[in-house]
Amino acid sequence: MFKRLFGFFSSSIAIDLGTANTLVYMQGKGIILDEPSMVALAVDRSGMGKRILAVGQEAKIMLGKTPGQIEVVRPMKDGVIADFNITEQMIKHFIKKASNHKRMMSVPPTIIICVPCGSTQVERRAIKDAALAAGARRVEIIEEAMAAAIGAGLPVESPRASMVVDIGGGTTEVGVISLGGLVYANSIRVAGDRMDEVITNHIRTKHGLLIGDSTAEQIKKTIGSAHPSVDNGSMDIRGRSVFDGLPKQITITSEEVRGSLEDALQQIVAAVKQALELTPPELSADLIDSGLVLTGGGALLKGLDVLLSEVTQLKVIVADEPLLCVAKGCGMALDHLSTNKVYMSRTRLCVFLKFGLYC
Repeated sequence: MFKRLFGFFSSSIAIDLGTANTLVYMQGKGIILDEPSMVALAVDRSGMGKRILAVGQEAKIMLGKTPGQIEVVRPMKDGVIADFNITEQMIKHFIKKASNHKRMMSVPPTIIICVPCGSTQVERRAIKDAALAAGARRVEIIEEAMAAAIGAGLPVESPRASMVVDIGGGTTEVGVISLGGLVYANSIRVAGDRMDEVITNHIRTKHGLLIGDSTAEQIKKTIGSAHPSVDNGSMDIRGRSVFDGLPKQITITSEEVRGSLEDALQQIVAAVKQALELTPPELSADLIDSGLVLTGGGALLKGLDVLLSEVTQLKVIVADEPLLCVAKGCGMALDHLSTNKVYMSRTRLCVFLKFGLYC
């Protein structure tokens, strides 16, 4: 069935299959889809199973507002598959939606899909199998840190070191790249979702107010910060009182939000420091000039660049369009793959340079 569904779809595509959002890049067209990695499920009347009601943005608008027989789930957790069948259906939906941008053709697509650096071979195989089951002809894997570096425009082929910190929804990826390969790569499962979680817990504990995931995310984006120099006022938020169950409104300050984020931020800082400690000395010296680049949605947290610069004593740059870097990098790898300039292995990207192939 999947083969028939995607038999008309021949363009190669790259997928940034994130915990929070999924982006799809189509060869020759760029990024054509950016939707939440969410699926709304409805319980069958028989009560024996569930059917998919909505995917992506349509599912997100239902979050926290559904009746008892409908639930909104994220099939990806910490950058890897939490529910194989639902992930397969979600990928299938996004590929079908992307196919609307291309005329019907006869060959299923080749897909490049990114994975966290710290994912196991079993987790990588699950992602690859889900994409194949969703209709792909061939699936290649690229690590998120490498994709982020390529998408941010870093000179990954150069013998001089480049460093990228990609803070997504489920994971933070830290990578040091030289000569087309990852000299150092690490992944920690602390990122945007964890920040939302600690904000939610703080407000429940300190103010006795229950809020939803969407509200926590909005707080983080509006008044969240990582450094006192960029604290920016306060925000009125509404939710349900844990004491009497009635609607309630409170005011929360930027300083208070920053305090709740401290533990999560320190874990990210520790991951960056560990990367610097384990980087070979010659490459470490290069980073004095090149600094490090922040990508992913977490890069937009106010003052994070200031915090990391203070701790590392390096220049810290927020990439242009940080939310799109991984998808762009996957797409650029896809473009090069078709011209035999870039090859994929099971765990890393290999770049063909004028003077050789680096793996």
